[in-house]
Amino acid sequence: MKVAILGAAGRMGQMLVKLAEADADLTVVAKIDIAPGYDAEWPAETQAVIDFSFHTAVAPNIEKAAAQGIAYVVGTTGLTAEEQARVDACAARIPVVQAANYSLGVNLLLDLVKRAAAVLGPAYDIEVVEMHHRHKKDAPSGTALMLANAAAAGRNVKLDDVACYGREGLVGERPEGEIALHALRGGSVVGDHTVMFAGEVERVEITHKAQSREAFAAGALRAASWAAGRTPGKYDMRDVLGFDK
Repeated sequence: MKVAILGAAGRMGQMLVKLAEADADLTVVAKIDIAPGYDAEWPAETQAVIDFSFHTAVAPNIEKAAAQGIAYVVGTTGLTAEEQARVDACAARIPVVQAANYSLGVNLLLDLVKRAAAVLGPAYDIEVVEMHHRHKKDAPSGTALMLANAAAAGRNVKLDDVACYGREGLVGERPEGEIALHALRGGSVVGDHTVMFAGEVERVEITHKAQSREAFAAGALRAASWAAGRTPGKYDMRDVLGFDK
């Protein structure tokens, strides 16, 4: 399969290129980035695009792919509501896989968090803590938001109705049912996520720690191979992996 990689000069982009070039079933036809020495566009024979660029670049690029009938994998996070709406509109024309995290472990974690939230109930306070390297631009991470949404789904509530993003000052007692998210930044941390369920007499913590970006890159390449030739629609990594939803 012929694949183009957007954001090829970045940390994830470099890992994607490395893994794709080592895969006999894949051919990298374009390494696209605004950095000097990289391609500016993909060729006509491209079968799938993997985008780990910057949020402002996603919408125009996916619209170009939609016009050409090319499958698209979105790994970029931090999209605005308007940018996300444009991505969603393209899913009516091409297969679009979008996930904040492409690792097998994190997608398993989503199921565990949803189940724990349902079983433990509102008597257990939920705190989501994530840490990434100092260069990450958006907060909280897309994965943290996925985990918080999974917890909210387990409780049959909407995250927007119960979310708390960090705390500062005299905030008062923690309200029952709140789901809080906290973002830590520093060093070269690839990605750590912990969902804490804190009860009166016990605490349950579910943690995922990425040891290498290879876990994310391998999943994104798998998503691209899976998406090529699919019917138009909006998919996520759980569709790619065949998980029950």
